[in-house]
Amino acid sequence: MTGKDVHLPEVLFEFRPVGRFVRVAAIDPITGIEVTMVGDVTYGEEMLKRIATRKLKYVIAKRQRQKD
Repeated sequence: MTGKDVHLPEVLFEFRPVGRFVRVAAIDPITGIEVTMVGDVTYGEEMLKRIATRKLKYVIAKRQRQKD
C-alpha cells in the first residue's frame, strides 16, 4: 500500500503561526492518526494542506504495511 492508495474522506487541520512559519497538524478523524509539519507562511493555506495531507497518507500507508 502506498500513500496514493489511501482514501481520506475528511481531514482536520490546525494552523499555528510560529514567527514567519506555520505549524500545521493534519488529523484523520476516523483513525485518530495525526501528523505535524512546519511550512513557510508564504506557501499559502491550500499548499500547506496538500503537503500535510500527503504526509498523513504516507504515515497511514506505512502503518498499514507494518501491520501486514
